Amino acid sequence: MARPHRTGGHRAVSAVLVAALGLGVGVVAAQPAAAAPAFGAGASAFGGFRLADVTAADGVVLKADVFTPPAGTPGADARGRYPVVVQPASWGQNDLEYVAQGHRFAAAGYVVVTYTVRGFWGSGGEVDVAGPKDVADISTVIDWALAHTPADPDRVGMIGLSLGGGLTLLGAAFDPRIKAVASLSGWADLTDALYSGQTRHTQAATRLATIEGLTGRKSPEFATALDDLFADHDLPEVVKWADVRSPATYLDRINAHGTAVYLANGWSDSFFNPGQMTDFYQKLTVPKRLELRPGDHASQEFTGLLGFSNATWDGARGWLDRYLKGTAGARDGVDLEVRPTGTHEVYPDWSSVASRTERLSFGDSSTVRGDRPSGASGGVVLLSGLVDQWLHQPPTALVPLLDRDAAAVRRSEPYPQGLAVRGAVQVHTTVTASAPQGTAVAYLYDTDALGVGRLIAHAPQSWSGRPAGQPFPLDVTLFPTAYDLPVGHRLTLVLGTHDDLYGGETPKGSTVTFGPADVSLPVR
Repeated sequence: MARPHRTGGHRAVSAVLVAALGLGVGVVAAQPAAAAPAFGAGASAFGGFRLADVTAADGVVLKADVFTPPAGTPGADARGRYPVVVQPASWGQNDLEYVAQGHRFAAAGYVVVTYTVRGFWGSGGEVDVAGPKDVADISTVIDWALAHTPADPDRVGMIGLSLGGGLTLLGAAFDPRIKAVASLSGWADLTDALYSGQTRHTQAATRLATIEGLTGRKSPEFATALDDLFADHDLPEVVKWADVRSPATYLDRINAHGTAVYLANGWSDSFFNPGQMTDFYQKLTVPKRLELRPGDHASQEFTGLLGFSNATWDGARGWLDRYLKGTAGARDGVDLEVRPTGTHEVYPDWSSVASRTERLSFGDSSTVRGDRPSGASGGVVLLSGLVDQWLHQPPTALVPLLDRDAAAVRRSEPYPQGLAVRGAVQVHTTVTASAPQGTAVAYLYDTDALGVGRLIAHAPQSWSGRPAGQPFPLDVTLFPTAYDLPVGHRLTLVLGTHDDLYGGETPKGSTVTFGPADVSLPVR
């Protein structure tokens, strides 16, 4: 099989990045870079950086970068071996993505092998979306690292962003040599990411497909799954395809291996909502840590990719230090950054995040027109959460101007002491629809005296096979959050049937009646 070659442009970019980042290696390492050791004959002068080809069992060549600690860096065992960290690149990216972090890890006493996942850029094969071939590649890269670098087989870890984050968790399930992993903006349940609330997440899937189209080569299985998702066709097969690629499917293996798991995600991740991460975290019985901060997909980690100090990357390295080096590092438990204040809260586990439940009841019924925008929105993929992170401004709606023919709008009385919402809000209502299928999207807003509503949380929930005109109960669990409602503000519940984020099922021209609603608020 022909070996795919790294393009000249790729090598040119490599040289530029290595040169630029190499200027800062001495600062990161706090010592001058030494000459490359014998195992890295092709290494550059910049802290043991070199390019490598890793050949998978099926002949596919994966393009990789290798970083080795400068000579004399503390942390080697008696045979001169260091802990090794494998880093799969994120969706649509290549091995150069982690150059800055690769230098940082090497300066801290790690061998690092970063690689472009098959099907993207210069790596061969087709995009497998964390399928069996991608999982097998993880073990192949570890084997290669143990054979070609001073890597210690008893101190193997993984860290990855986005696709790389999902792959780190799958690596923990399928390769028992991996002692610790750090999943950054990764996923635990790909089915949930594409189809939570039995609702197709079409805007997120469109963005992923667009990015892949620029830098990757679809496998037939991936192309079929995407086509079926967009066409609302054969969804049980799409679910089966996604389940195979979900770390949550293999929880028993991760727990049996005892791999230490670090999870970091954004409250507003528009690909992998935090609900799937909190569920996964609770079911893990291994050493584990969960960090949730404001931000969209991969936004909280971005500055770390540029080489700057970054709380998420620093926390991940502290976790690996603890379980691969035996030094003091990140502790088990839950660390939350509260919206919109930015305060931090630490808990021993997720069940401790909320101390009680408050209930809010609305007695009205409202009939709305199906699949009509109301003005309420969960935001825009890859943008809204970023604005929330940097400007503390979540998706906003003017509550008095929301279209009452398109959504039921219910407001609470003002909260004189405010309210600390912690966890997943649950909404229970009844629905009477003129069509047998449909979608409800529930939104919870923080509303000030002027009627400006700032989104606290939302979620979709679809139904099918319901007799037209007959009421039925509907429960919607909103995506988890940590949000401090200011003193004097109200909570506003909005129930609609259309959001551009989702492929809704409510037919145009149909009607949906939302009955009285009860809201369960996890609070402190």
